Amino acid sequence: MVKKLLISALMCLWLLPCHGQWDVVVVGGTPGGIMTAVSAAREGKQVLLLERTAHIGGLPANGLGATDITTREATTGLFKEFVSRNRAYYEKTYGPGSEQLKDCSDGYHFEPSVAERTFLDMIEGEGSRIKVLYMRQFDCDPAYIEKEGRRISSIRILNRENGMEEHYSAKVFVDATYEGDLAAAAGVPFRVGRESRAEFGEVCAGKIYRRWGVQFGKGEKSSFNGYEGYESEGTTYQGDNAVQAYNYRLCLTTDKSHSRPIEKPENYNREEYASLVEDVWTGRNTGVEMLGVTEADMQANRAQLQKGGVTAIPGDPWGMAKVTNMVKLPNGKTDANNQHMAFLSTDLPEENWPWPTASWEWRDRFAKRLKDYTLGLLWFVQNDKQLPSQFRKECLRWGLSSTEYADNGNFPRQVYVREGRRFEGMYFFTANDAIEVLPGSRPPLHKESVTASHYALDSHAVLKRENGRVHLDGFFGYESVPYTIPLGVMLPREVENLLFPVPVSGSHVGFSTMRMEPCWMALGQAAGIAAAQAVDRGLPVQALDVESLQERLLEGGATLVYFADIRTGSPDFKMVQKMALKGYLNGWKADLDQPASAEDMRLWRRLSGRDIPGNLATRKEILYYLYR
Repeated sequence: MVKKLLISALMCLWLLPCHGQWDVVVVGGTPGGIMTAVSAAREGKQVLLLERTAHIGGLPANGLGATDITTREATTGLFKEFVSRNRAYYEKTYGPGSEQLKDCSDGYHFEPSVAERTFLDMIEGEGSRIKVLYMRQFDCDPAYIEKEGRRISSIRILNRENGMEEHYSAKVFVDATYEGDLAAAAGVPFRVGRESRAEFGEVCAGKIYRRWGVQFGKGEKSSFNGYEGYESEGTTYQGDNAVQAYNYRLCLTTDKSHSRPIEKPENYNREEYASLVEDVWTGRNTGVEMLGVTEADMQANRAQLQKGGVTAIPGDPWGMAKVTNMVKLPNGKTDANNQHMAFLSTDLPEENWPWPTASWEWRDRFAKRLKDYTLGLLWFVQNDKQLPSQFRKECLRWGLSSTEYADNGNFPRQVYVREGRRFEGMYFFTANDAIEVLPGSRPPLHKESVTASHYALDSHAVLKRENGRVHLDGFFGYESVPYTIPLGVMLPREVENLLFPVPVSGSHVGFSTMRMEPCWMALGQAAGIAAAQAVDRGLPVQALDVESLQERLLEGGATLVYFADIRTGSPDFKMVQKMALKGYLNGWKADLDQPASAEDMRLWRRLSGRDIPGNLATRKEILYYLYR
């Protein structure tokens, strides 16, 4: 008996890779976590990637197939490798002239299963340097972290398959979860909710009501609390604990060869969707075009629908598009997101507020609740007799794609957690970091940039529909311009061997643009290199040489400062990037073949402290002279 117990104990120890076996442990198989692992592995490090579910890939592998990026060349590196691999898959599988290749939009639009395959290929390409363990859960509890001074020495993980605890040690740990569970347990200060406008002077901050489409002077102009802008009644700009809504990104199709009919969920509650009936009949929506719609127009719309017609209200979506915003993906599939023009769609505001700091038990209950709500909504628009028959008929064309999520009833496996904890790191990113300083100019250019990025400031609702409001509280879209992100957004102030490239440091509005998967992938690439350099040099992550990190990022094809006329393949790319980071190039174009202006010469002499030979005329010649 004693011998058997001893053997069992030894087996348990053998199964637990710990006590320095790993250079880097990454918690969270999100795209940011995957790119961290790949990046660190390419630096020669042994990486353990821990994923709570049975699948890696986060949201791109769970329905977010229409990549959220405004300027594609702003974010490159491993993210660009990801989309290039997607494109190569469609070309190889279906042919150069195929519809699938066309619909993949150069790899930026992809099916969930293709995204997962691409991520797996990237991991498998690193061989034994990356180990992925599935069904491994980290619970946000300080008791599950062992620390030695200012360093994490090991973490305790639940193996969800056998219920046993496992302990993992590493030289550097990375929190790549959407929620920020690891960094919170390690004691890093964080925020949940919305900052007020007064705190950072941010556009769209705090409690805000804006018709969809209102930004930069489009639509109504009002005045509230002494601020003249484009907000509507009810806006106070006050901060609160509200969290923007989550949903599922659905993979829908009208192709009968792989369409699974929507089934009425067991917990169906018609009252949750009943307000949609009048929205359909009247054409009422949240768009800015409703400013020109009268009550008579809406009644005329009702009469038109009663005669078998379709909506005539400007901007009013019809059919399934009334409750989902669909973008075409290859093979007749769609990325179906929340419909921003609707008062009621696939988002479920308010009920998700506890998620960022809740237990996994609570999160799993909410995920089931959200699934039932979503299926109930789809069933409602397809079957409710109070809706126009022609509207229901149009909705009935759609079903779940039966070739996705085979192990989950063809329904996405993960909730779209748009925002969890936001940490207070070495640098705190706000909306002001993503908006031009002066008209036509850049935002502040960060010399410690680890990626450029570009997507609008974008938040979903925090409250369900309210009587008399023109939109849901918290919904906004506000155009940014390509910006830079400093290393400090993923660095804690106190913990010396922790990085958080996903639950980054920033305000609600600042985070609302960084939270897109391309940006997270780029930050993951930087985190992997940073982790490797911290291991190699035995340094706290806060003491890393940023220029050395930037050098490796540039060698890996990353873009640190976006220029409209320079691409990563250009022989001048690295020079332009480095000179921009040092302040020599401030415009959107490098204009290398243009003559240097008098203003250029004054600036460059001041920055370099050197005279510039008179035989050098073009910007390129002078910049290379100073660069060398």
